[in-house]
Amino acid sequence: MRVLVTEDDEILATVVAAGLRREGMAVDVALDGAAALERPARRDGHGLGLSIVRAIAIAHAATITARPRPGGGLTIDVTFPP
Repeated sequence: MRVLVTEDDEILATVVAAGLRREGMAVDVALDGAAALERPARRDGHGLGLSIVRAIAIAHAATITARPRPGGGLTIDVTFPP
């Protein structure tokens, strides 16, 4: 995780989720804990990390953006208001 303070006094937290992500899976589905539980067997973890990040963002009125990583996974940016 990387955390920065922007010029506008927002806090930007970047989380890299290297877990398995099916090609073409919508970002909102990847951030949904229920979808994580429905996934096939995983190598490590339960697939709930991104849904926890989403819940924290919602609880603090933060914005969340995600982009796919080359080779799989997502990079998630959570921007908290000042």
